[in-house]
Amino acid sequence: MHPVALIPTPDALPVAWGWFQLLLLPTFFLHILLMNVMFGAAFIALVSHLRAPADTTPCTAEISQKLPFTIAFAVNFGVAPLLFVQVLYGQYIYVSSLLMAVFWLSIMVLLIAAYSLAYVYKYRFAELAGWRVVVAGLITACLLAIGFCFTNNLTLMQTPAAWSRYFAQPGGLLLNLVDPTFWPRYLHFMVSAVAIGGLALAAYFSWQHRRGMADAHPWIRYGCRWFGYATLVNLAIGLWFLLALPAGMLTLATGAGRFFLLLLTGGVVLALVAVRLGFSLRVMPALACALGTLALMIGARSLLRTMMLAPWFSFDQLPVVPAHGPMVLFSLFLAGGLVLIGWMVWSALRCPPAGEVRP
Repeated sequence: MHPVALIPTPDALPVAWGWFQLLLLPTFFLHILLMNVMFGAAFIALVSHLRAPADTTPCTAEISQKLPFTIAFAVNFGVAPLLFVQVLYGQYIYVSSLLMAVFWLSIMVLLIAAYSLAYVYKYRFAELAGWRVVVAGLITACLLAIGFCFTNNLTLMQTPAAWSRYFAQPGGLLLNLVDPTFWPRYLHFMVSAVAIGGLALAAYFSWQHRRGMADAHPWIRYGCRWFGYATLVNLAIGLWFLLALPAGMLTLATGAGRFFLLLLTGGVVLALVAVRLGFSLRVMPALACALGTLALMIGARSLLRTMMLAPWFSFDQLPVVPAHGPMVLFSLFLAGGLVLIGWMVWSALRCPPAGEVRP
């Protein structure tokens, strides 16, 4: 069966597709940044417990206090970009979600488990003692499994040619492991999260140092080392991913190919600068370069998705039935929500460290 016959008809958009793409990129940037901090912190805590439980307790204790907060933010900031992906690529991501329905629905179970365990890790940190590594390991395993499911869905939606395998496996258990880009893509996301998680730790302890924390410097160095080495490993994984791409993706013959390579080159250069700054313990400049790298890589990722779907899809095919009222209302609520979240974070940062108020 030809893949085109399996692709549903797209729903009409209320406004031109560019508006949704404009909203998708910055909201995904915020989500992926928080996701990286969430998983990176959990993974670093796990490795710290395995390597030197007593020596790294100040760092893991801080992670335990912040992890539930980070998970909550990462999940909530993931709603908007997933919505915009569904609007722009609904006929692809809905199909891929159904093909792997059992794994896709398991994400909620895994997320609830990780969130619950994060609170156990936070409020029972002292009592857990040797069991900390078990709890941190379970949290990390849940988050790894969630990343696995998302990577499977996002690669499956981009390869309609693989959808026909459903007829031989119709139970909602279809995985896209045969895709040569699957494992490098998955590892690229996860190792990137470890790198950003390490830099987030360095930035946090740098901020604490400015607030008077006397023993923050070793943990600044600890976070910077995690960032630097994980980024270097990720550059190698990124090369593996590029080599696994279908023929014709890395080309200067098309405008999209040239722009993709430009974004990619800029991201690699900024990443190398960030690593150099990180190893020099210049945390804030390294953070600025890392955020720039993340933004460029998100742009390259979006362009690559468009190129991979090009045989079956272009944005010009999306019908538009003008309905500006709902879009204006949504934009107002989105802006208001972001302002409230910003005010909440700013207020929390201004509060003295007097501990959490609980009923």
